[in-house]
Amino acid sequence: MPFADELIGEHTAHALVTAIAAATPGTPLPALRGAVGELATRSLRERSDLLRDALLRDLPGDYQAFARTIRAARDGRVFFGGWLIWPVTSAVAAKAIDEGSVEAFDDAMAMLAELTSRLTSEFAIRGLLEHDLDRAMATVLTWTASPEEDIRRLASEGTRPFLPWSKRVPAILANPSATLPVIDALYRDESEYVRRSVANQLNDLSRQQPEIVVQTAAGWLAEPDENTARLVRHGLRTLVKKGHPGALELLGFTHASTIEVDGPTLAATRIPYGGTISFTATITNTGSLPARLAIDYIVHHTKANGGQSGKTFKLTTATLAPGERRQLSREHSFREITTRRYYPGAHAIELQLNGVVSGRGEFILMAAD
Repeated sequence: MPFADELIGEHTAHALVTAIAAATPGTPLPALRGAVGELATRSLRERSDLLRDALLRDLPGDYQAFARTIRAARDGRVFFGGWLIWPVTSAVAAKAIDEGSVEAFDDAMAMLAELTSRLTSEFAIRGLLEHDLDRAMATVLTWTASPEEDIRRLASEGTRPFLPWSKRVPAILANPSATLPVIDALYRDESEYVRRSVANQLNDLSRQQPEIVVQTAAGWLAEPDENTARLVRHGLRTLVKKGHPGALELLGFTHASTIEVDGPTLAATRIPYGGTISFTATITNTGSLPARLAIDYIVHHTKANGGQSGKTFKLTTATLAPGERRQLSREHSFREITTRRYYPGAHAIELQLNGVVSGRGEFILMAAD
């Protein structure tokens, strides 16, 4: 995964300055130019916010004038896309909210739809959803019938309760079911890009309303197309990892009581920082009926305070005939990534079959040199 400065860095700020300067000849843009050197110590979202605020300071007129400038930049010959779209669309939303008029709000929603194909407007729409959820959702529902897949995907992705990198929308968290009409309209969308977002939204909803999610998924499976089963499997992934009985039953997984587990057996008890831990296990179906299994593994990471927290990873799915034995193996990397920080100390790995934890292997992650 790229680091933050590879997404919104000095090159992004320079590109934004160039595009806005071309759209408003003679405007000095001191705030945007000054922001170029202030990005380095900030997180990705903070970088977007910095450029958003600078853009708003450099273009202090009313919403209508601001919108004309942004559309002029969009229609100009200078590059106007990629990660600069995040601060631009966020500025559009903030300007409309500050204006306080219905006309500005509706136009901002329209402009977010116009710009989403250039990166995404999923982050910016959060402000409008927070400001007036009912009005925003009325527009979002019309997007589900758009001929453009980017706009249909914005309808689903932008309304996710737990959209990564974005701020939460309290009204959606208080009533997650408010977004169900959106994904109901899109679960059979022709675009994999859109369907993937629908599955992610369903998975988000499962954190607060697992029973409604299972009920919704069951309804979709009752009226499926060739992609519905795959979408539902992805949307129920967290519930399956948690061993939710309704989700497991809906996907055809059986109770794991007849499964005998030997392992996990670790290849080493000490691994270097940035290294890889390997493990194996053997599972046997001791019952008289076939057993369909969702097989995961849990890595218990040492935290900064010395405690541990578990994270579940997908291993495989399998159907074991009566008496069948299956060997499993996996390598798990501790290579440094931007989304997780590893701390040296005691770690452990457990297997999980249909939500039931079995076996435990412990090891030490050594400190970095």
